[in-house]
Amino acid sequence: MAPSAETATGEWSRSLLWEGLRAYGLIVAMWVRSTMTYRASFAMTVFGNFAATAFDFVAILLMFSHVDQLGGYSLPEVAFLYGAAGAAFGLADLCLGSMDRLGRRVRDGTLDTLLVRPVPVLAQVAADRFALRRLGRITQGLLVLGYALTALDIAWTPLKVAMIPMMLLSGATIFAAVFVAGAAFQFWAQDAAEVQNSFTYGGTTLLQYPPTVFAKDLVRGVTFVVPLAFVNWLPALYVMGREDPLGLPDWVAFLPPLVAVGCCVLAGMAWRVGLRAYRSTGS
Repeated sequence: MAPSAETATGEWSRSLLWEGLRAYGLIVAMWVRSTMTYRASFAMTVFGNFAATAFDFVAILLMFSHVDQLGGYSLPEVAFLYGAAGAAFGLADLCLGSMDRLGRRVRDGTLDTLLVRPVPVLAQVAADRFALRRLGRITQGLLVLGYALTALDIAWTPLKVAMIPMMLLSGATIFAAVFVAGAAFQFWAQDAAEVQNSFTYGGTTLLQYPPTVFAKDLVRGVTFVVPLAFVNWLPALYVMGREDPLGLPDWVAFLPPLVAVGCCVLAGMAWRVGLRAYRSTGS
Protein backbone atom coordinates (compact mmCIF):
# COMPACT_ATOMS: atom_id res chain seq x y z
CA MET A 1 0.00 0.00 0.00
CA ALA A 2 1.37 3.42 -0.97
CA PRO A 3 2.03 5.81 1.92
CA SER A 4 -0.59 8.51 2.47
CA ALA A 5 0.07 12.15 1.68
CA GLU A 6 0.19 12.95 5.40
CA THR A 7 2.80 10.24 6.02
CA ALA A 8 4.92 11.42 3.10
CA THR A 9 4.71 15.02 4.30
CA GLY A 10 5.71 14.00 7.83
CA GLU A 11 8.71 12.04 6.58
CA TRP A 12 9.77 14.96 4.38
CA SER A 13 9.50 17.38 7.31
CA ARG A 14 11.59 15.11 9.56
CA SER A 15 14.17 14.72 6.81
CA LEU A 16 14.36 18.49 6.33
CA LEU A 17 14.69 19.04 10.09
CA TRP A 18 17.50 16.49 10.35
CA GLU A 19 19.25 18.02 7.35
CA GLY A 20 19.03 21.47 8.92
CA LEU A 21 20.38 20.29 12.27
CA ARG A 22 23.21 18.41 10.59
CA ALA A 23 24.15 21.45 8.49
CA TYR A 24 23.97 23.69 11.57
CA GLY A 25 26.29 21.36 13.46
CA LEU A 26 28.82 21.24 10.63
CA ILE A 27 28.91 25.03 10.26
CA VAL A 28 29.21 25.50 14.03
CA ALA A 29 32.06 22.98 14.17
CA MET A 30 33.86 24.92 11.44
CA TRP A 31 33.61 28.18 13.39
CA VAL A 32 34.63 26.48 16.65
CA ARG A 33 37.76 25.07 15.01
CA SER A 34 38.53 28.53 13.65
CA THR A 35 38.04 30.10 17.09
CA MET A 36 40.18 27.56 18.91
CA THR A 37 43.08 28.22 16.56
CA TYR A 38 43.85 31.24 18.74
CA ARG A 39 43.21 29.92 22.23
CA ALA A 40 44.59 32.92 24.11
CA SER A 41 42.37 35.27 22.13
CA PHE A 42 39.40 32.97 22.77
CA ALA A 43 40.06 32.93 26.52
CA MET A 44 40.30 36.73 26.64
CA THR A 45 37.07 37.24 24.67
CA VAL A 46 35.21 34.78 26.90
CA PHE A 47 36.46 36.60 29.99
CA GLY A 48 35.54 39.95 28.41
CA ASN A 49 32.03 38.70 27.70
CA PHE A 50 31.79 37.39 31.27
CA ALA A 51 32.96 40.70 32.74
CA ALA A 52 30.73 42.84 30.53
CA THR A 53 27.59 40.96 31.51
CA ALA A 54 28.65 40.88 35.17
CA PHE A 55 28.30 44.67 35.34
CA ASP A 56 24.52 44.22 35.18
CA PHE A 57 24.59 42.27 38.43
CA VAL A 58 27.04 44.76 39.93
CA ALA A 59 24.38 47.42 39.32
CA ILE A 60 21.89 45.29 41.26
CA LEU A 61 24.38 44.89 44.09
CA LEU A 62 24.80 48.67 44.21
CA MET A 63 21.03 49.08 44.49
CA PHE A 64 20.91 46.68 47.43
CA SER A 65 23.71 48.55 49.14
CA HIS A 66 21.11 51.30 49.69
CA VAL A 67 17.89 49.28 50.08
CA ASP A 68 16.96 45.97 51.72
CA GLN A 69 14.36 44.99 49.16
CA LEU A 70 13.48 45.77 45.55
CA GLY A 71 9.79 45.56 44.80
CA GLY A 72 9.41 43.40 47.91
CA TYR A 73 12.15 40.97 46.81
CA SER A 74 15.41 40.31 48.64
CA LEU A 75 18.82 40.17 46.96
CA PRO A 76 18.87 36.33 46.67
CA GLU A 77 15.38 36.40 45.11
CA VAL A 78 16.41 39.02 42.56
CA ALA A 79 19.60 37.05 41.93
CA PHE A 80 17.44 33.99 41.20
CA LEU A 81 15.48 35.92 38.58
CA TYR A 82 18.66 37.45 37.18
CA GLY A 83 20.56 34.16 36.94
CA ALA A 84 17.69 32.24 35.35
CA ALA A 85 17.04 34.94 32.74
CA GLY A 86 20.74 35.44 32.00
CA ALA A 87 21.51 31.73 31.59
CA ALA A 88 18.43 31.07 29.43
CA PHE A 89 19.14 34.04 27.20
CA GLY A 90 22.81 33.11 27.03
CA LEU A 91 21.95 29.67 25.65
CA ALA A 92 19.68 31.16 22.99
CA ASP A 93 22.23 33.86 22.16
CA LEU A 94 24.97 31.25 21.78
CA CYS A 95 22.91 29.14 19.38
CA LEU A 96 20.99 31.82 17.44
CA GLY A 97 22.60 35.15 18.27
CA SER A 98 23.72 35.59 14.66
CA MET A 99 20.12 35.95 13.49
CA ASP A 100 20.26 39.72 13.95
CA ARG A 101 22.67 39.94 10.97
CA LEU A 102 19.93 38.89 8.57
CA GLY A 103 18.85 42.45 7.82
CA ARG A 104 22.39 43.31 6.74
CA ARG A 105 22.42 40.31 4.40
CA VAL A 106 19.10 41.35 2.91
CA ARG A 107 20.35 44.89 2.29
CA ASP A 108 23.66 43.98 0.69
CA GLY A 109 22.32 41.00 -1.25
CA THR A 110 24.59 38.38 0.33
CA LEU A 111 21.52 36.39 1.37
CA ASP A 112 21.28 35.27 -2.25
CA THR A 113 24.43 33.19 -1.83
CA LEU A 114 22.73 31.24 0.96
CA LEU A 115 19.64 30.57 -1.13
CA VAL A 116 21.55 28.73 -3.86
CA ARG A 117 23.23 26.32 -1.44
CA PRO A 118 21.60 22.91 -0.82
CA VAL A 119 21.28 23.69 2.88
CA PRO A 120 18.32 25.21 4.79
CA VAL A 121 18.75 28.98 4.96
CA LEU A 122 17.76 29.12 8.63
CA ALA A 123 20.57 26.75 9.57
CA GLN A 124 23.09 28.82 7.63
CA VAL A 125 22.00 32.15 9.12
CA ALA A 126 21.81 30.78 12.68
CA ALA A 127 25.27 29.20 12.55
CA ASP A 128 26.98 32.04 10.69
CA ARG A 129 29.97 33.38 12.68
CA PHE A 130 29.10 31.18 15.67
CA ALA A 131 30.58 33.03 18.65
CA LEU A 132 31.84 30.65 21.31
CA ARG A 133 32.79 33.66 23.44
CA ARG A 134 29.12 33.90 24.45
CA LEU A 135 29.84 31.11 26.91
CA GLY A 136 30.90 33.93 29.23
CA ARG A 137 27.30 35.16 29.55
CA ILE A 138 26.02 31.65 30.27
CA THR A 139 28.70 31.06 32.89
CA GLN A 140 27.99 34.34 34.62
CA GLY A 141 24.25 33.66 34.71
CA LEU A 142 24.75 30.15 36.11
CA LEU A 143 27.10 31.43 38.82
CA VAL A 144 24.55 34.01 39.98
CA LEU A 145 21.81 31.36 39.83
CA GLY A 146 23.97 29.02 41.92
CA TYR A 147 24.48 31.73 44.53
CA ALA A 148 20.74 32.38 44.67
CA LEU A 149 19.84 28.72 45.09
CA THR A 150 22.25 28.37 48.02
CA ALA A 151 21.19 31.63 49.68
CA LEU A 152 17.42 31.14 49.38
CA ASP A 153 15.49 29.18 51.98
CA ILE A 154 13.37 27.08 49.60
CA ALA A 155 11.21 24.14 50.68
CA TRP A 156 12.47 21.83 47.94
CA THR A 157 10.21 19.22 46.37
CA PRO A 158 10.85 16.99 43.33
CA LEU A 159 8.69 19.33 41.24
CA LYS A 160 10.67 22.38 42.29
CA VAL A 161 13.97 20.64 41.59
CA ALA A 162 12.76 19.66 38.11
CA MET A 163 11.55 23.22 37.57
CA ILE A 164 15.11 24.62 37.42
CA PRO A 165 16.39 22.79 34.29
CA MET A 166 12.93 23.03 32.72
CA MET A 167 12.95 26.79 33.26
CA LEU A 168 16.38 27.20 31.66
CA LEU A 169 15.68 25.01 28.63
CA SER A 170 12.18 26.36 28.01
CA GLY A 171 13.37 29.92 28.51
CA ALA A 172 16.20 29.44 26.03
CA THR A 173 13.73 27.99 23.51
CA ILE A 174 11.36 30.94 23.93
CA PHE A 175 14.21 33.39 23.39
CA ALA A 176 15.35 31.35 20.36
CA ALA A 177 11.86 31.66 18.88
CA VAL A 178 11.97 35.42 19.43
CA PHE A 179 15.33 35.54 17.61
CA VAL A 180 13.86 33.69 14.62
CA ALA A 181 10.66 35.75 14.56
CA GLY A 182 12.67 38.97 14.76
CA ALA A 183 14.88 37.81 11.90
CA ALA A 184 11.79 36.98 9.83
CA PHE A 185 10.54 40.55 10.35
CA GLN A 186 13.76 41.83 8.80
CA PHE A 187 12.78 40.33 5.44
CA TRP A 188 10.40 43.28 5.18
CA ALA A 189 11.97 45.91 7.43
CA GLN A 190 15.59 45.14 6.35
CA ASP A 191 16.99 47.42 9.07
CA ALA A 192 15.19 46.22 12.18
CA ALA A 193 18.00 44.70 14.23
CA GLU A 194 17.34 47.19 17.04
CA VAL A 195 13.66 46.25 17.10
CA GLN A 196 14.67 42.62 17.44
CA ASN A 197 17.18 43.49 20.17
CA SER A 198 14.48 45.30 22.14
CA PHE A 199 12.69 41.96 22.59
CA THR A 200 15.82 39.82 23.10
CA TYR A 201 18.44 41.86 24.96
CA GLY A 202 15.76 44.22 26.28
CA GLY A 203 13.59 41.29 27.30
CA THR A 204 16.30 39.64 29.35
CA THR A 205 17.04 42.93 31.13
CA LEU A 206 13.34 43.24 31.98
CA LEU A 207 13.18 39.70 33.36
CA GLN A 208 16.17 40.24 35.64
CA TYR A 209 14.01 42.37 37.93
CA PRO A 210 10.89 41.41 39.93
CA PRO A 211 7.54 41.80 38.14
CA THR A 212 6.31 43.88 41.06
CA VAL A 213 8.47 46.86 40.02
CA PHE A 214 6.63 47.18 36.70
CA ALA A 215 3.13 48.31 35.84
CA LYS A 216 0.59 45.51 35.61
CA ASP A 217 -0.16 46.36 31.98
CA LEU A 218 3.49 45.67 31.11
CA VAL A 219 3.40 42.42 33.07
CA ARG A 220 0.26 41.38 31.20
CA GLY A 221 1.96 42.23 27.90
CA VAL A 222 4.96 40.00 28.55
CA THR A 223 2.65 37.24 29.77
CA PHE A 224 -0.12 37.13 27.18
CA VAL A 225 1.30 38.96 24.12
CA VAL A 226 5.04 38.28 23.99
CA PRO A 227 5.22 35.47 26.58
CA LEU A 228 8.61 36.31 28.06
CA ALA A 229 7.21 35.92 31.58
CA PHE A 230 7.31 32.15 31.03
CA VAL A 231 11.10 32.35 30.70
CA ASN A 232 11.62 32.86 34.43
CA TRP A 233 9.03 34.96 36.22
CA LEU A 234 6.22 32.41 36.48
CA PRO A 235 8.28 29.28 37.22
CA ALA A 236 10.62 31.19 39.55
CA LEU A 237 7.70 32.57 41.56
CA TYR A 238 6.45 29.01 42.04
CA VAL A 239 9.86 27.81 43.21
CA MET A 240 10.22 30.71 45.65
CA GLY A 241 6.64 30.39 46.88
CA ARG A 242 5.75 33.92 45.80
CA GLU A 243 2.33 35.01 44.52
CA ASP A 244 1.97 36.09 40.92
CA PRO A 245 1.12 39.83 40.68
CA LEU A 246 -1.62 39.03 38.14
CA GLY A 247 -3.18 36.43 40.41
CA LEU A 248 -2.61 33.53 38.00
CA PRO A 249 -3.01 29.97 39.39
CA ASP A 250 0.03 27.90 40.34
CA TRP A 251 -0.36 25.45 37.44
CA VAL A 252 0.58 28.23 34.99
CA ALA A 253 4.17 27.82 36.22
CA PHE A 254 4.28 24.42 34.49
CA LEU A 255 3.35 25.79 31.05
CA PRO A 256 6.78 27.04 29.81
CA PRO A 257 7.47 23.88 27.72
CA LEU A 258 4.11 24.22 25.97
CA VAL A 259 4.59 27.94 25.49
CA ALA A 260 8.07 27.28 24.08
CA VAL A 261 6.68 24.79 21.54
CA GLY A 262 3.94 27.23 20.54
CA CYS A 263 6.46 30.04 20.12
CA CYS A 264 8.65 27.81 17.93
CA VAL A 265 5.69 26.91 15.70
CA LEU A 266 4.73 30.57 15.26
CA ALA A 267 8.34 31.60 14.67
CA GLY A 268 8.74 28.84 12.07
CA MET A 269 5.62 30.00 10.26
CA ALA A 270 6.85 33.60 10.32
CA TRP A 271 10.22 32.52 8.94
CA ARG A 272 8.66 30.58 6.06
CA VAL A 273 6.39 33.48 5.14
CA GLY A 274 9.27 35.95 5.31
CA LEU A 275 11.59 33.78 3.25
CA ARG A 276 8.94 33.33 0.56
CA ALA A 277 8.34 37.07 0.48
CA TYR A 278 12.07 37.83 0.00
CA ARG A 279 12.98 39.57 -3.24
CA SER A 280 16.62 39.74 -4.23
CA THR A 281 18.38 43.09 -4.45
CA GLY A 282 19.63 42.06 -7.87
CA SER A 283 23.24 42.76 -6.92
